[in-house]
Amino acid sequence: MSNVLMEPEQLATELDLPGRVIVDLCKPEVYAAGHIPGAVSLAFPSIVRIQAPVMGLLPDEAKLSAALSGLGITPDTHVIAYDDEGGGKASRFLWTLAAIGHKHWSLLNGGLHAWTGDGHPVTTAPSVATPSEYPVRYIGEVVADRAYILGHLKDNATAIVDARSPGEYNGTDVRAERGGHIPGAVNFDWQLGMDRDHNLRLRPAGALLPKLATLGITPDKEVIAYCHTHHRSALTFVMLKALGFDRVRGYPGSWSDWGNRADTPIE
Repeated sequence: MSNVLMEPEQLATELDLPGRVIVDLCKPEVYAAGHIPGAVSLAFPSIVRIQAPVMGLLPDEAKLSAALSGLGITPDTHVIAYDDEGGGKASRFLWTLAAIGHKHWSLLNGGLHAWTGDGHPVTTAPSVATPSEYPVRYIGEVVADRAYILGHLKDNATAIVDARSPGEYNGTDVRAERGGHIPGAVNFDWQLGMDRDHNLRLRPAGALLPKLATLGITPDKEVIAYCHTHHRSALTFVMLKALGFDRVRGYPGSWSDWGNRADTPIE
């Protein structure tokens, strides 16, 4: 497994290394205005599936295979992903790679903000990948669906983390048929993991681990992260992996699935 986080200064010295693909998850107009040299652009909608009212589902295997192959990625490629929003989109892509058992991936810590903030150059020249062939099969080790969560609600060895805002968590900000949270879940807003004074990098372990421990989120447990679609909570997944948590899962669909049903328990 590659290092979960890669700092801009490391990437800057390794841009020409073979066997890696840098993937930009920014909007097309942001990519066109300036991106990391050699980075290929990936449209976020190509890696998520909508089945209204549920959003943020995993794409079907053929669609994901086409997206990865179009970027020139193979099962042996080291993928480095970034965006310009604090890591949510890039992390969702990396979590999706983990869901097919891809071993070598890293989040650029702080993304485009940290890259440019540290003075590294950008280019407007688009990068065109040499297509590859990536057969895709989901293996599920980092995925928690509704049935899995229902089966672990009373499991003391499992911690459920709600990465939404406090208002969404407590039900005052309702974005589905029902508001509230999954029973037993603790609230850790995804933005709490970001250090806005250091170009949206993840906060250091010394700051994050004690806070997480007070919520009962400890490395000895399996942790399930969710938000509204598993976009924000994908950063939580990557954050926990970077902190050394071995067993972390994400809930595709998240609250847009759970909160739009009449048969799921809610607090």
